[in-house]
Amino acid sequence: MSAFVFEKDADGIVTVTMGMSGPVNCMNREYREGMEQVLRRIEAEPDLTGVVIASAKKVFFAGGDLHELQAYQPGDEATFMDFITDLKGQLRRIERLSVPVAAAINGAALGGGMEICLACNYRVAVDDKAVLLGFPEVTLGLLPGAGGIVRTVHLIGLEKALPILLEGKKLKPKEALAAGLIHELAATVDQLIPRAKAWILAHKGDALVAVQPWDQKDHKIPGGRAGSPALAQLIAAAPPMLRKRTRGLLPAPERILDCAIEATRLPFDTALRVESRGLTSLVTTPQAKNLIATFFQMAQVNSGASRPKGFEKSTVKKVGVLGAGMMGQGIAYVSAMAGVSVVLRDLTLDAARKGRAYSEQLLAKRVAKGSMNAAQMQEVLERIQPSADDADLHGCDLIIETVFENFALKQEVIARTCALGVPGGFYASNTSSLPISQLAQAATRPEDFVGLHFFSPVDKMPLVEIISGAKTSDATLAKAFDFALQLRKTPIVVNDSLGFFTSRTFGTYLDEGARLLHEGLHPVQIDAMGKAIGMPVGPLTVQDEVSLELSRKLGLTWAAMGVQDQFGEREVYRAVIDTMVAKHGRGGRHHGGGYYDYHQDGSKTIWPQLLELFHRPQVQVPLQDMKDRLLFRPVIETLKCLEEGVLRSVADANIGSLMGIGAPTWTGGYVQFVNSYGLDRFVVRCRELAGQYGARFDAPKIALEQLAKGKPFV
Repeated sequence: MSAFVFEKDADGIVTVTMGMSGPVNCMNREYREGMEQVLRRIEAEPDLTGVVIASAKKVFFAGGDLHELQAYQPGDEATFMDFITDLKGQLRRIERLSVPVAAAINGAALGGGMEICLACNYRVAVDDKAVLLGFPEVTLGLLPGAGGIVRTVHLIGLEKALPILLEGKKLKPKEALAAGLIHELAATVDQLIPRAKAWILAHKGDALVAVQPWDQKDHKIPGGRAGSPALAQLIAAAPPMLRKRTRGLLPAPERILDCAIEATRLPFDTALRVESRGLTSLVTTPQAKNLIATFFQMAQVNSGASRPKGFEKSTVKKVGVLGAGMMGQGIAYVSAMAGVSVVLRDLTLDAARKGRAYSEQLLAKRVAKGSMNAAQMQEVLERIQPSADDADLHGCDLIIETVFENFALKQEVIARTCALGVPGGFYASNTSSLPISQLAQAATRPEDFVGLHFFSPVDKMPLVEIISGAKTSDATLAKAFDFALQLRKTPIVVNDSLGFFTSRTFGTYLDEGARLLHEGLHPVQIDAMGKAIGMPVGPLTVQDEVSLELSRKLGLTWAAMGVQDQFGEREVYRAVIDTMVAKHGRGGRHHGGGYYDYHQDGSKTIWPQLLELFHRPQVQVPLQDMKDRLLFRPVIETLKCLEEGVLRSVADANIGSLMGIGAPTWTGGYVQFVNSYGLDRFVVRCRELAGQYGARFDAPKIALEQLAKGKPFV
C-alpha cells in the first residue's frame, strides 16, 4: 500500500492520500493494487465516520495509463473488458461504502481522475488556475470508460454533459462548480482537507448523504430520460450534427454520444456495462493508436527533444518585426502578449500604425469577453512601437523580416538591417518557402540567421517551423526554439530546403487537387473528397484562400532562382494556375475570386467558366482513388522529407503535419498514418496508384527500407 497513505483522525475520518511512484498519479497497476488494499481496509475499518480522498502530487490524478492502453491489440478485447470491469468495480465499491466520501481536489483531475471524484459523494476543489477538471479522452480516440459518461449524465443531464464529453473540455474550478460537477471551492490547498472533513462531520448520522444520487430510489436525471419530450429533439438532432463535424472519421465522439444517450435509457449498472463495451471497441482502433501516439510526440516536441543540447535557456526581451502586414502584425501581437517589447517597422509610420491597430482589435475582443481588462489591454499595446525608421531596431535581440515573398526584396531588407540588433542577438526570416541558406548570404553573420516560419493567422495557429540554414549555428537554433516556447507556440526544427517541410508537403495537396481538376473531375466533388479524408477544406477552396496569384508569383521567383523543378513534375499545376490567373484574372478569394465566386452573404459558388474550361462529365475516377490520391501525396512527400534529412525526427514530422499543414486528425500525422495503415499495405497501395496515375505515387526508398526492417517509424 506504499502508493497510498492511510490516516484516521480522532473523529473517525480516514484520509487516503494517493502518491504513485511516477511523476503523476494514474490508473496503472500500482494504483489498482493499492486501491484494492485501501478498499479492503476501509470496508473492515471499525468506527468509521467518513473518507477523504486526496493527492500527494501537484496533479490530483492524471487519468489512465496510456502506455498500458497502447499495448492492447485487436484480439485483446475480452482481456480489456475484464480489466475495465474490475476498475469500475473498485469505484462502485467507493460509492457503496456506508459512510460519506469526499474528494479533496488540489490539482488537475482529468479523465480517470475526474471519474474517481465523481465516485465520491462530495467534491471540493482549490480555486486555482492549475486545477482543470473534465474528460479529454475524446481527443485520444477514447471515451471515459470508468463511469465518466454515465455519472456525468446522471449528475447534470444529457444536454449539459454532451459538450463536456464530446469536446474534451477542461473546466476551470469556477466553471466546474457552475456546471454542477463539484460542490465547493477552497481558496487554498491547505483548506481542502479541513473543508472536506467539515462536510463529513456536518452530515454525521445522515445515511442518505452516503448514497449517490443515482442509487437513490427517487433519482431523476436532470432534463429527463430518453423518451421525454424535453430530450426528443436533442437525441434526434445530435447524431447528424456530430457526423457533420467528424465526417465519420473519428469513432470516439459517436461512441460517446451513443453511451450518453443509453445512460438516459438504461438502469445505471447496465449503462456502465454499455460504456465499458464502448471503450473496449475503441482502444484497439487505428484512430486511438494514432491519437495517443500524437499525445506522446507532442510532449516529446515541447520538452525540447529537437533543441540543440548544451545551451542555456534564453529569453527575447525586444524583437524587431520588419513588415506590418498580415504576418508581421500577427507576430507583433503574440510577442507583445508574451511580454516582449516590439518595434513594428514598415515603410511608413501610417502603415506601421495600421499594423498595431490589428493588435488593438484583438485585445478589444478579449476585453469584451472579460478575459482581460482595459488596463491590461493598454499595457500590451504599449509594448508595440510603430516605426518607419531602421534606427529604432537598435537594441533588439531578435529581428524578424516578414516582407513579401520575393527573394531579391528579402535579401535587400536583410542586408540593410541585419547588423542593427544587439551583439549576441539573432536574425530570422518568416519566409514560407525560400531557402534560408541563400537568404543568409545577405547577412553579415550567417551563423546567427535562422528561419522562423509562423502560420496565419499567427494568433491562432500553434506551430512555428524553425529552419536551420547551412551555416545556422546550434546556439541560434536553441535561441529560436526558446523564443517559440516563449510565445507559447509548438516548435519543430527542420533543415533547409525549398518549401522546407510544411509548405513543400502542403503544396502536394494543392497540386493533386489541380491535377484532378485538369483531368476533368467536377470541382465540387474534388473539394468534397478532400473533406472526406478529414482535411479542413478541399484543395481548390484552400488554394483560393492562399491565393492563386501568390502561387504564380512564387513559381516565377523559384524559376528565377533555378529551382522550379525541386518538387518534381509540376507542369500540370503551373498550367492550371496560369490559365486561371494569367488568362482569366482569377487570382483567388482576395483577388476578386478564383475557382469560386464569393458573395457578400458569405456564400460561394463555382465560377461558371471553370466548368467550361476543365470539367469533362465522361471522366470517372473511383472515389477511393480520389481520396487516396489527396491523402497519399502529402504522406509520400513527408517520407521524402524524412529520407532527405529535411525532417530531423518522426515526432516533428507528425506534429508539423497536424499543426502546420492541417493533416487529418485521425491519422496522428502523416508518418504515423503509414504506421497504422501498415508499411506493407502502404507500399502495395503506392504501387497501385503509381501504376494508374504516375510515378509521383512511388513509395519512397525510406518506406521500402523500413518495411525490410519490419519496424514502424519511430
